[in-house]
Amino acid sequence: MYLCQIMKRVLIITYYWPPAGGSGVQRWVKFAKYLPSLGWQPVVYTPENPDLGSIDESLLKEIPHEAEIIKRPICEPYGIYRKLTGSKGQIKVEANPGNGGKGSFLKKVSLWIRSNFFMPDPRCLWIRPSVRFLKKYLKEHPVDVIVSTGPPQSMHLIARKVSLATGIPWVADFRDPWTRIFYFKHLKLSKWASKKHHQLEQKVLDDATAVVAVSPLVQNDFAQMTSTPVHLVTNGYDESDYLENVTFDGNFNVVHTGLLTAEGNPVELWKALGRKCQDDRSFSEKFRLILAGKTDETVLDSIREAGLSDHLTDHGYIDHGKAVLLQRTASVLILPIREEPETKAILPGKLFEYLAARRPVLGVGTGEGAMAAVLQETQAGKIFDWDDSAGISEYVDCLWETFRSGNEAVFEADIEMYSRRMTTRKMVEIFNTLIYENSAFRG
Repeated sequence: MYLCQIMKRVLIITYYWPPAGGSGVQRWVKFAKYLPSLGWQPVVYTPENPDLGSIDESLLKEIPHEAEIIKRPICEPYGIYRKLTGSKGQIKVEANPGNGGKGSFLKKVSLWIRSNFFMPDPRCLWIRPSVRFLKKYLKEHPVDVIVSTGPPQSMHLIARKVSLATGIPWVADFRDPWTRIFYFKHLKLSKWASKKHHQLEQKVLDDATAVVAVSPLVQNDFAQMTSTPVHLVTNGYDESDYLENVTFDGNFNVVHTGLLTAEGNPVELWKALGRKCQDDRSFSEKFRLILAGKTDETVLDSIREAGLSDHLTDHGYIDHGKAVLLQRTASVLILPIREEPETKAILPGKLFEYLAARRPVLGVGTGEGAMAAVLQETQAGKIFDWDDSAGISEYVDCLWETFRSGNEAVFEADIEMYSRRMTTRKMVEIFNTLIYENSAFRG
């Protein structure tokens, strides 16, 4: 108890929290895990009844005992959506919300309503009650810094109102861009709604005490939009996830973990692997294609069309620890980036886990983006354009020959800067600066 009393306190406003699974939850669960060792107590404000796309009970053990968790009910329109569309259980959470515009007339209408009436997203109904609750809570349980993490961007609007009302310094953490995210243009927005999004984004950027981006290109974009200091704190890997010894099964395992969408479908890779199976019997006998996570049916169709059905193991969603083990026993790790200009700025969270796995990465996307820069810096793998069939095939051949020689390709680059301990230190440096500046301003 005494330890918590002498700690500084940070209020973290987040929609995603264990037992939620997926990439959206891991960033702040890992920050929270290491904050107490740096003198900060995490106070997490999160929905009591969120609509979750996946569950990962294993992440509950990552929450430090010093953390204070505050859960409050949230009202969301997804229940009405399920009734209208006849969906049962949880709705399918799309990586690209614009996909809701494909299919039935009712789904198209639902997307239009979602895009134009729920600003900035369907969690907006939680803003007003959350602000009311937090203003009262903070009078009795003060904190030193507020953090909001989005998407959903409604979390930033909660933090903005609370910070303006209390004067507490506020960090707006953007795991993804807002109006420059790849699916924004697919949301069927009216001119009024698009303008409203841009206005809300600008208010968040201007009123935050500090802004945090997860990639250098997004950092640069935000820095051009506001005078608020914009910091870079990437995602990372947790060293404690990589302590267990692993054994290889003797197969040439091509592995992808996480969400694999139609927009990021590496068709030329599937074709190259299919040709390799036809041309090289020894490869066909050892080759395994392993997917772990949510995979779009369009991607699975492409894999079947390439003749890889007999080589495919699709685990579906598995807990984070099991996904890390798959990464570490891979012969090749697949990392496609969606074929959209906006995705050049993205540094996917799984990239850093792939680096920690020390397995070669085969990226598909563009050689000019943020991901390509990290792969080049670490020499962890290669990235190929979407239509570079020859380059992809040549790289697969090279890795296969390394495998046949009895070796498993590894790389030894220094990646400590991307460890969760180091990224948490960067975040704490921002907190401490804000406290110092806030006390100096008041003094």
